[in-house]
Amino acid sequence: RRRLLRPFLAGTALAAALAPFVVFYRLWGRAKQDGNWGAYFQGNLFNINEYVAPGLLVLAAMVLLAPLFILVAAAVKLTSSGPVLFRQKRMGQYGKSFTFLKFRSMYAKTDHAIHEAYIKDFIKNKPDADVSGGAAPLYKLKADPRITPVGSFLRRTSLDELPQFFNVLAGQMSLVGPRPPVPYEFESYEAWHRRRLLAVKPGITGFWQVEGRSRVRFDEMVRMDLEYARNWSLWLDIKILLQTPRAVLGGAGAL
Repeated sequence: RRRLLRPFLAGTALAAALAPFVVFYRLWGRAKQDGNWGAYFQGNLFNINEYVAPGLLVLAAMVLLAPLFILVAAAVKLTSSGPVLFRQKRMGQYGKSFTFLKFRSMYAKTDHAIHEAYIKDFIKNKPDADVSGGAAPLYKLKADPRITPVGSFLRRTSLDELPQFFNVLAGQMSLVGPRPPVPYEFESYEAWHRRRLLAVKPGITGFWQVEGRSRVRFDEMVRMDLEYARNWSLWLDIKILLQTPRAVLGGAGAL
């Protein structure tokens, strides 16, 4: 029993030791971004809801989920050639770009033109050829030929999203918020669509993911993101986080 407890205790001790550095890093990064050091630290030092709490929660989750990180990374590496992590340019708050991380779920060196064409049609609310009976089009491609067998499972369970914890630690994302778009998606937005990137940081999960999952039209998805931003509260974030596992396991599509 002691041998089994040692890794857990070591991880907990590491998280506790790193916590002060995470707090300082996030506050320092935000103050640097705002450009007003004195006013920021004077007025926002204890604003833990937005800048500190997500980092501490993610750090604790990464310690607890470390074995799962290792298993998923091994599965990706052993079943297809290419890197373990998929890196992609995404648009963050205020349209600032950053490197978005996921476990690779696609074959290496695939052509993304199929997704670009699909997402542009989706934004224009064109019907999905794979959906019948008047259902709303899917935000995710169905039967995407670029996806590996292991990647299909990772996407279905949203395990491919785990590396985004590093984006949260870097202050580029939050736990809850709108999904960050790729540049060609952002370029297809109408003016009012872009408001979804102004009010809050992009997140790993969000309001439309737990309410509509992948079966809402794009305009409705944007309205749900804007509604989340208008009604934001710590309790709303907690509620969405608690609903996310049920949405992943019981809903259609992936986060």
